[in-house]
Amino acid sequence: MALPPPPHKHEQFILKSALYSRLLVLSLTITWRILAFPYDTSAPLNLPCLTTNHTHTHTLPQSQTLFFPKLASALENGVVWDSIYFIRIAQCGGYEYEQTYAFLPLLPISISFLSRLLSPIFAPFVGHRAVLALSGYLICNLAFIFAALYFYRLSMIILKDPETALRATILFCFNPASIFYSSIYSESLYALLSFGGLYYFLRGGNNLAALFFALSGCARSNGVLNAGYLCFQTMHGAYNAMFQQKRIVLALGIVIAGALRSVFIFAPFVAFQAYGYYNMCKGRLPDELRPWCKARVPLLYNYIQSHYWGVGFLRYFQLKQLPNFLLASPILSVALYSVVHYAKSRPENFFSLGFRTSMEEKSSGVVFLSDDFSRSKKAGNVDISSVKAKENSNLTKRKKVVKGDVGEVHVAEPATRPGYFSASVLPFVLHLAFMAATAFFVMHVQVATRFLSSSPPVYWFSSYIMAHPAKYHRWGYVIWAYSAAYIFLGSLLFSNFYPFT
Repeated sequence: MALPPPPHKHEQFILKSALYSRLLVLSLTITWRILAFPYDTSAPLNLPCLTTNHTHTHTLPQSQTLFFPKLASALENGVVWDSIYFIRIAQCGGYEYEQTYAFLPLLPISISFLSRLLSPIFAPFVGHRAVLALSGYLICNLAFIFAALYFYRLSMIILKDPETALRATILFCFNPASIFYSSIYSESLYALLSFGGLYYFLRGGNNLAALFFALSGCARSNGVLNAGYLCFQTMHGAYNAMFQQKRIVLALGIVIAGALRSVFIFAPFVAFQAYGYYNMCKGRLPDELRPWCKARVPLLYNYIQSHYWGVGFLRYFQLKQLPNFLLASPILSVALYSVVHYAKSRPENFFSLGFRTSMEEKSSGVVFLSDDFSRSKKAGNVDISSVKAKENSNLTKRKKVVKGDVGEVHVAEPATRPGYFSASVLPFVLHLAFMAATAFFVMHVQVATRFLSSSPPVYWFSSYIMAHPAKYHRWGYVIWAYSAAYIFLGSLLFSNFYPFT
């Protein structure tokens, strides 16, 4: 039997696939932009900033002609939907209106920084707003490519199966929300920081992981939910130290360390809320204060989502929103089925939150549940030969009885279950379940397509389905067709300012 290619070959293939997928999406976007007429033609409008202390000082005189006006127009026409807010914040050096505080600062800061480097070179040719757009495109597409690489390495550690990890990563490269990963949106940065944080977390770099998770909370508000992985590990580590090792001091130390790292992850998001409060509430007369400024806990982000976008529990459950529920139904169905299927296959592990995981799995190095499995890994990728050896050696003497016409046949069962149904997948499944429930009951449901597109179990479970065509019939082809359809549909609608997700 031929040996599988080494991990570095897979990584090269992943990088190429991620690059080709971005080129495909950008090509489709340009094509649809040329062939279709945009619903809203206001994208190129560039009103003056409200303040004069904005960051760009290389502004050209209004009378000066650009060398490449068509290229400048093409770049600026791609600034649609939320991209307008990110570019505006970067261009004006701050938040001008209350509703703009819904867009967290990491992407605008990154765009502003890169555009400062590029403006002296490219601004005379295309103008500064086009340079801002170019900077945004570069940041988001490069972030996606490295996010795909981190996702593959993360999948290798969790699944311990190179083929399943590779297939799942290719699915991520061509995911249904691809248009948002190639546009000036925060999805790419969030995916990079979340996957990177999880990878370093599982390798034992808890402090570096906390930094990545904290930065992910500066990209998207749901980045703070990554603290849940640290809390899950802390819960199991403290339980193990307290009740199995009988070391109370160690358990206390684990809890304190986990709490400090969790606070660190939440700190940037909380600091941004304080920044909004200072700008919008401090120094104003009582009758000028916005309602949220007077609240006991003045959370600007929650108020903006509720007041300007109508986000809230069951507030989107209206008959007129049925098309949006249908638009989100594929990703929600995959998410629901992946959670339910895991719970049905591993009920003890799922409903006990991992505390009733078998001793065989714990001793074999189950991530999150062992004392410090990640620290025992050497630098680099998981070695494929060791993975195969582990799979071959993890046979127990317990037998499964299968009744047939000839009698009873005893089949050995593996002590551990690599792949999607391993105990290591549990915290990811719980995270997905919470996010899917939030998307369905609280958010604008059509946003679920991109909201859940950075959740690893969606791709791990889809990869598992594709590896078992006899059991799941043609559902693997359905998943690929769904991804392809949404890539084409998204590039057509989104790029021309029509609503998509």
